[in-house]
Amino acid sequence: MNFTGFTKDDFEVFKIEGLDNRMDLLRSTVRPKLEVLGHHFSPTLSTLTGDEMFYHVAKHARRSVNPPKDTWVAYATNKRGYKMLPHFQIGLWESHLFVWFAVIYESPVKEAFGKVLKNHIGEIKSSIPNNFVWSVDHTKPDALSHLEIADEDFCAMFERLQTIKKSEILCGINILRNQIEEMSPLQQLDMVEDTFRKLIPLYQLSQNISKEMI
Repeated sequence: MNFTGFTKDDFEVFKIEGLDNRMDLLRSTVRPKLEVLGHHFSPTLSTLTGDEMFYHVAKHARRSVNPPKDTWVAYATNKRGYKMLPHFQIGLWESHLFVWFAVIYESPVKEAFGKVLKNHIGEIKSSIPNNFVWSVDHTKPDALSHLEIADEDFCAMFERLQTIKKSEILCGINILRNQIEEMSPLQQLDMVEDTFRKLIPLYQLSQNISKEMI
């Protein structure tokens, strides 16, 4: 199945009131595209990382009242789940598309990863493109511009990852919906792949934790 690209209708889903109504539209419009992206990028990420990657499309199964404000497909090295692992994501909020490398609060490696990140601030600043953004909470759409983050703020983010139980770190891109709507499906795919390629150094750091902690 070919990827037909995200369109205005996909972003408009998040305006639908009510859990059941929104979930019905997510299942019928957005989720099939996320499934296609899952199939499409799993081999790519397996090649880029050197590790076999499996995809997981968000089901939002635990929700009983509040409809989801975003949705995504995630890629990790475990068939059963991704939240405990460093992983990649592609997803949508009503306002934008996001592509992330993420270590979220469920991950047991986040404290050690915070130490590694702090030890590599210079390398991270130079390897991550200026148009990328950072987030410390995957449940919120806000993000910080890589270009505008000072060294001391990087230190604070990475120290927080080591000391705060609910802390997280995500890096990638946020692309406004009007820009996405003007792109062809192929342009969208190329943009995502280019982003993944530029995030590989962060993934590699997450895989070198044990070596650096010795």
